[in-house]
Amino acid sequence: MTANKFHLGWFLGAGFGVQSWNQPWSGTGATDWMMPDQYVDLAHSLERACFDFLIMEDSVQVSDTYKGSMEYYLATASAAPKHDPAVLAGILSYTTKHLGIVPTLTTTFYHPYTVARLMSTLDHIAEGRIGWNIVTGSNTRAAQNYGFDMPEHDLRYDIADEFVELACKLWDSWEDGAVHADTSAGGIYADHEKVNRIDFEGKFFKSRGPLNTIPSPQRRPVFLQAGGSDKGKEFAAKHADAIISNPHGTEKMRRYREDIRQGAVEAGRNPDDVKVMYLISPILGETTAEAKAKQKRRADAASSNIDALLAGRSHLSGIDLSQFDLDEPLPADLESNGHRSSFAEFKGDGTQTLRERITGHSAIDTLEFVGTPDDVADMMDGVMQEVGGDGFLIAGAPMNRRYVAEITDGLVPALKRRGLTRTSYEHTHFRENLRAF
Repeated sequence: MTANKFHLGWFLGAGFGVQSWNQPWSGTGATDWMMPDQYVDLAHSLERACFDFLIMEDSVQVSDTYKGSMEYYLATASAAPKHDPAVLAGILSYTTKHLGIVPTLTTTFYHPYTVARLMSTLDHIAEGRIGWNIVTGSNTRAAQNYGFDMPEHDLRYDIADEFVELACKLWDSWEDGAVHADTSAGGIYADHEKVNRIDFEGKFFKSRGPLNTIPSPQRRPVFLQAGGSDKGKEFAAKHADAIISNPHGTEKMRRYREDIRQGAVEAGRNPDDVKVMYLISPILGETTAEAKAKQKRRADAASSNIDALLAGRSHLSGIDLSQFDLDEPLPADLESNGHRSSFAEFKGDGTQTLRERITGHSAIDTLEFVGTPDDVADMMDGVMQEVGGDGFLIAGAPMNRRYVAEITDGLVPALKRRGLTRTSYEHTHFRENLRAF
């Protein structure tokens, strides 16, 4: 017995940024990461493997959280430099035919009109395959680039909720049938009586409307979100079409999905329309022993580079972890105003030291998937049977053409042979493909 068919997405963790520039098999990533070629190759590979979507992470600051300096982050190209993923989304949309393309745009730094117009434009270029990864932002330095301090965690979700409400009103400001495009003598392009002002005035935003772009194929983009805190899960259950999730262990994964589905029902939605996607980063080899040896090499390399682990966690949490004793647990009352739920998961129950947590706790993997393609396909099948979930989001780490091929030409065929993932795209539009099963 196998699990029901599930979805696949690819999480581009560095976004439109430097990709494994000093790693084996990185090619010329140090010097040409800003060109679209490797991302176009990635998108074509994912499309050939029938992935549902490619999501591009983003951030808008040069971090200085770790040791109060930008030195480590710039020396190692960690989270900076980085270009705007919306530009790359246009290129990828135009050079693919079926794959969903999802840039990240934050509700804290944009205005809803800007995002509504941009997403509508991209969805036209993609012919109905664009998505929006809705993030609230988490880094104080990012907010200061826009002239203010980062709002408190839960307040950011209140802002995001109103942001999405206004954006949806803008997408609906053109009624069905508003565009005639009548080229006959005396014909009209659009009916002014079907294009409406919205005169929105909320607590955080105002907009007269209407949007000056015509309705796109999906009218609104597919919404993706990563809600882990109570407030985040409430927002995700209310709005998201797909959710990026990384609770550790199958029991937590199952409970998270149940919480989301219950929240969707309470929000008046069909819970089957909300897909929970679990972050994983499989390690593959031609034999199980080869894969485990690769895993050990990576673990040894990570454990010997404490700076990298601490700097990464400091960036995500907004807390400089260099100030704490590596051989003591983190303070019990320490909380993040950044990625709150993931930091709480990382901190643990106080029985382990910071060194033990930083070397033994992955920011990505919900479970360990190590082995041959057939091994890992069986593991994914088993997890889906246990959690009842909707799909997996592959986090390419490191992201290079070799790893992409291992997944798309090694793992995915093993999944397809088991009937676990799609072998073709059933629909034209991204949202319909997500809801196909």
